[in-house]
Amino acid sequence: MQLSRFTDLGLRALMRLAVSSGAEERVTVKLIARQVNASENYVAKAVSRLAELGYVESQRGRTGGIFLTEAGRTTTIGTIVRQLECDNEVIDCTGDNPCPIANACRLRGVLANAQKAFYAELDRYLLADLVDQRTVDLLHAPVFSPAAALIDR
Repeated sequence: MQLSRFTDLGLRALMRLAVSSGAEERVTVKLIARQVNASENYVAKAVSRLAELGYVESQRGRTGGIFLTEAGRTTTIGTIVRQLECDNEVIDCTGDNPCPIANACRLRGVLANAQKAFYAELDRYLLADLVDQRTVDLLHAPVFSPAAALIDR
């Protein structure tokens, strides 16, 4: 099973927020986008969805930023991924172009069982399980930006 880019960015954003020291450290969408090597627009969409789900909170203004909520810290990764992926089936046998062998096929059931096992494994982990000291060190290191290097000259 392959997760969408949207879910990947949502998880990366949560991991980044998990290593910050809370409200004292200003974390922005722009910073996360630079640190996870992704488009600011895509990260903003993922963070917006995470806010809707109650996993992050944002504060606007000059001293604003994004913060992890208690729900973000205590919800399993499986639950978060289900919500970001909209808990869709692995394959769609009945869509616009329905499969002609759907009634006699066992593949859908096998894949549904595999998906349940996938989520069951993710349900064993919280956000804190995804980050360690190496993650903290990496995400707190200055981000190299060729444009910033030119400005600093």
